[in-house]
Amino acid sequence: MDLALAGADALLPFILVGFAAQIVDGALGMAFGIICNTLLVAVMGMAPARASANIHIVETFTTAVSGISHLLHGNIDRRLFVRLLVPGLIGGVTGAWLLSNIDASVVKPFVLGYLVLVGVYLLARAATHRHRAARPKVVEPLGLVGGFLDAAGGGGWGPVVTSNLLVQGVEPRRVVGTVNAVEFFLTLAVSATFISELGFHDFATATIGLLIGGIAAAPLGAVMAKRIPTRAMLVLVGIVLTLTSAYGVLHAIR
Repeated sequence: MDLALAGADALLPFILVGFAAQIVDGALGMAFGIICNTLLVAVMGMAPARASANIHIVETFTTAVSGISHLLHGNIDRRLFVRLLVPGLIGGVTGAWLLSNIDASVVKPFVLGYLVLVGVYLLARAATHRHRAARPKVVEPLGLVGGFLDAAGGGGWGPVVTSNLLVQGVEPRRVVGTVNAVEFFLTLAVSATFISELGFHDFATATIGLLIGGIAAAPLGAVMAKRIPTRAMLVLVGIVLTLTSAYGVLHAIR
């Protein structure tokens, strides 16, 4: 009984992180990885490589379901998919390999600093974003940078790639569908890279906890998406990421 309680206690923090991140992601359509990474690294003290690896293993399952759903609903732009896929994979594998082979204490402030910038970026996007129908001109570099930052920062593919494609005027439903579909292959490649570099040990507790929390929150996130304005959610996520990550940066450099 004591062992069972100890196991439940170990899972609970990860369940709460997964639940909170999925609530926001379900309502906003992005930020699961960023929020999980911020809480795991800045609040729970997990090494950046471990945090990113656990998040990507979980996202392999969630993005598979999401990608299939978007495919069935005709939300995937095949040309855009191909243009994002290869650069995204290259950036993701490179970021995962780099993060796995650098001392965590050295890279941690930089990862948290990146998360602060993402939080500020989301706040700016909430204030300035406008949609104008057009064909995207900058795609491959966006996939490369988005994939790299997603692996190195534990998240960022959605906020970086989705937001920039929307700014370029791509139809919103095709942006979300295509970016989600590419993300499955990205998370699969990044997860494989992390496992090959770090091994599979110590992943079970965090991965199971994040999965349980994410699955439990999914229906609530869908309800919130209908009731909370996107701009309000962007502001909320931006504030939470900026403050939490800034705290983590200060704590890491002391």
